[in-house]
Amino acid sequence: MESALDQRFGLNRRVTLPGPLKLDGGVLLSPLDIGYETYGTLAADGGNAILVCHALTGDQHVAGDHPVTGKPGWWTRMIGPGKPIDPARHFVICANVLGSCMGSSGPATINPATDKPWGMSFPVITIRDMVRAQAMLLDHLGVARLQAVVGGSMGGMQVLSWAATYPERVEAAVVLASTARHSAQNIAFHEVGRQAIMADPAWRGGEYYGATPPAAGLAVARMAAHITYLSEAGLTEKFGRRLQAREAKSFGFDADFQVESYLRHQGLTFSDRFDANAYLYITRALDYFDLAEEHGGVLANAFRDSKARFCIVSFDTDWLYPTRDSRAIVHALNAAGARASFVELSSPFGHDAFLLESPELNRVIDGFLRAGQ
Repeated sequence: MESALDQRFGLNRRVTLPGPLKLDGGVLLSPLDIGYETYGTLAADGGNAILVCHALTGDQHVAGDHPVTGKPGWWTRMIGPGKPIDPARHFVICANVLGSCMGSSGPATINPATDKPWGMSFPVITIRDMVRAQAMLLDHLGVARLQAVVGGSMGGMQVLSWAATYPERVEAAVVLASTARHSAQNIAFHEVGRQAIMADPAWRGGEYYGATPPAAGLAVARMAAHITYLSEAGLTEKFGRRLQAREAKSFGFDADFQVESYLRHQGLTFSDRFDANAYLYITRALDYFDLAEEHGGVLANAFRDSKARFCIVSFDTDWLYPTRDSRAIVHALNAAGARASFVELSSPFGHDAFLLESPELNRVIDGFLRAGQ
């Protein structure tokens, strides 16, 4: 029985579902593990459920303390008492995506056929596969329909895929700093990260479980990706060309500049909580994502059956998924006759703006969700 404390601060759970889950690649995955957190209580009529979809390096610990880092959840600015997504009003679910490493089936979990970690024998996955796994979880939880699906970046891709794959289950969709498909530049940055991991001698073709993981390669991959999450203005304001404080400075390969030290810290802390093979699989799923291609090459076709309300938000300094990507989604929604609202917000923080303090974003999401009640 859940206590009032559980309902307020969330429950970290893991469930094994019998499956099978049929993947886009044709593989039947069974059984299926899903790590997830819930906050609040499902209403008697089931009408208050909100699914929050996380980004590439996120996980299900959206508003509860992270069990590895001990830090608060990654979206406590948006979820909590008196906030736009409030467990007092909403039943909030956040699931670790398929292929990740915080409780859901992925390369680091045990292959029941071999009793060893899957490693690189884990089947290739797509964003739509992640969404199908979430749908199986919601079936398990007794959630037939969602008041809203909300997500940023890769989470926004899942939101779009939810609206296209399960239009009858989604009443509202909030897509933040996202895109309907990756550009060549997006794919190129991911390939640099993947090659960094696979060039690490500790990777061993993905068979490193029980041994030293490829932490150095994963750290470099994280550093390269993290640059794309920021903006030039934000980096300049935060670091400029400031040097590290030292008694003496000599030329070399130490972190002389503050921005170098920051990126190295990001890489090292990331490798402490994430699995390198999972990074390979999830970045590939991102690169494969092309919602228009899934629907005859016409993006509007993805939304023909949807009756949901859509809220699309972009940020003016996001060069990973720039505003033109959001406008393309809005144009497709308009062509499909869907109800869509769009706003570009100003922020110095680049792509990561949806994760950071933004009163404007809170007002947009709060107003949008309340408008449907």
